[in-house]
Amino acid sequence: MKETLRAALSGSRGGPNRRRILRALADRPRNANRLATELGLDYKTVRHHLSVLDEAGAVTNAGDDYGVVYVPTARARRHWDVLESLGETDRADD
Repeated sequence: MKETLRAALSGSRGGPNRRRILRALADRPRNANRLATELGLDYKTVRHHLSVLDEAGAVTNAGDDYGVVYVPTARARRHWDVLESLGETDRADD
């Protein structure tokens, strides 16, 4: 899981946004629209990153259609050190 998570969070140009999304979801569950608004990202971009995070086993969702909310998985939380090791420079509040 650690290598899969590391690849999803750092292995491409989208890594910084995926880290921002995962940190936001760790704070509280959100849907894609709320994430896009709060992080200043395009809705389709957020949906793409959520899909990548889901495939990596880092997020899960509950609900249906527009009301789907996302949260980090227990596996992602167990390996949170991977996220933290990638740095703090991409935090939205910096």
